[in-house]
Amino acid sequence: MTSVAWPAPTATSPLNATVVVPGSKSLTNRYLVLAAIAAGPSTLRLPLRSRDSVLMVEALRALGVTVNGFDNPDADETWELIPPAEFTTPAEIECGLAGTVMRFVPILAALAAGPVTFDGDERARERPMGPIIQALRDLGVRVEDEGRAALPFTMHGTGAVTGGEIEVDASGSSQFVSSLLLVAPRFEKGITVRHTGSVLPSVPHIDMTVENLRDCGVRVDVEYRADDPASPVAWTVHPGPVAPLDLDVEPDLSNAGPFLAAPAVAGGSITVPRWPAKTTQGGDRMRELLTKMGAQAELSDAGLTITGTGDLNGIDVDMHDVGELAPTIAAVATLAKTPSRLRGIAHLRGHETDRLAALVTEIERLGGKARELEDGIEIFPVENLQGARMESYEDHRMATFAAILGLKVPGVEIVNVETTAKTLPDFTQQWTDMLAGSGA
Repeated sequence: MTSVAWPAPTATSPLNATVVVPGSKSLTNRYLVLAAIAAGPSTLRLPLRSRDSVLMVEALRALGVTVNGFDNPDADETWELIPPAEFTTPAEIECGLAGTVMRFVPILAALAAGPVTFDGDERARERPMGPIIQALRDLGVRVEDEGRAALPFTMHGTGAVTGGEIEVDASGSSQFVSSLLLVAPRFEKGITVRHTGSVLPSVPHIDMTVENLRDCGVRVDVEYRADDPASPVAWTVHPGPVAPLDLDVEPDLSNAGPFLAAPAVAGGSITVPRWPAKTTQGGDRMRELLTKMGAQAELSDAGLTITGTGDLNGIDVDMHDVGELAPTIAAVATLAKTPSRLRGIAHLRGHETDRLAALVTEIERLGGKARELEDGIEIFPVENLQGARMESYEDHRMATFAAILGLKVPGVEIVNVETTAKTLPDFTQQWTDMLAGSGA
């Protein structure tokens, strides 16, 4: 069967629009887990409703968490979460392709007394889960995975976790650390997580987890390398109550990336409202990266505005802490007049797809030139790129990567653009509205 492809619109004039980006996936799913172990009911306003967050809510409900307001979506959503006295078992958790579900929820389910089974999409069964499964075993939880170190697996909790000190190689994903920290306040001794790998990607996501815990009244200590005070190596979460949440969820700054990249490549200005003046979201680096590539950024009461002319410079940058932005920056780099080198992102090979291989394949599909590096990708300027049918690989970031290129390259079609529903359920409509100048 041939997949239906979406014709990516091409910009015929400079852009001028305001794009309202929904709530942060990373924050929404972290808040949901914290609400599940909080000392009372929590309220989340303007959370993200996407495939990833829906899967998280369904996982929590399977474990006995009450989520009110979720079944009646509206433009100003408010969810109330009520944690159960005890988590429900047996339970079956569908993870889809959501890394936060397949990695955060098993640690939460360790507090349940009984079997909990996890499975997901076909590609999810290929994503690395060994550090999570080993961590569960180190915490005293029996896990049946038939030696796969991946989905599917069944864990058997006893209703309580002692905690203590644990070593984890988080080279493959910062989620291996965050998953343990989020639930640790409910462990009898809390936890100390020590990273043993040579690299640690996406540190801002761990910083986000630490700040979320501290905002809930949880004590968290961070240990840094003696020779590099900016590089964390261990985190200690002390046991204690988690204060209920009552907050508005920030917009997803990484999901804003494609919209902010649009004026950089097509010219004009795009404003994203509610851009926070201070945040732990790695997506805030879009301001710096796009400015280095030739755009202008202005943060005001109206939000973040990016203005560009389409005249782009290449960039040489280490993106190990913001790997989720790499496909967006790779799209901009493909249209730049000088070469680019995106480094420190070897861990992207283990995401929804092997993003480094996918980026090279799709750039070359348009007649561009790129090559994989050991820890990243190098992109070279090529004039007169040609439209083509581009694959999304069931990866939302690859779909938006192709849409950015379609702004300047006529004839781009995107296979299964619907995969953007993972984090941006209305992407195609917002993208079309942006070009029409009608906002979103």
